[in-house]
Amino acid sequence: MENVTQIHGITKEDLLNDFSRLIDEKLSKLQASNNRPRKHSVKELAQHCGVSELTVRNWINVGKIKAERLGRRIFISEEEFQKALSEVKSLKYKR
Repeated sequence: MENVTQIHGITKEDLLNDFSRLIDEKLSKLQASNNRPRKHSVKELAQHCGVSELTVRNWINVGKIKAERLGRRIFISEEEFQKALSEVKSLKYKR
C-alpha cells in the first residue's frame, strides 16, 4: 500500500528548495558539532599503545601526558593522544 501526501498551494520547485534548505541547515549543524576536538579515554589510549590502563594513569600522574578530568573520568585530547602514541613507538625501539 502506497502512502500519498498531497500539498496544495506550493509548487514543486518551492518544495524542493525548502527541502534542500533544511538539509543544508542540518548538515551545517552536524559539521559544526564534529569540529570539536576529540577526547579519548584512558582505556582507548592503553589499547592503542598496547599497555595497561594503570600504565597510562601513571604517565598522567608523572606528567608525560596531559589529561583533563570530567567528574571521575579522565580524558586525553587528540593532540596529547598522538604525542603519547609517538612516544610509545619510540620507546619500543630504544630497548
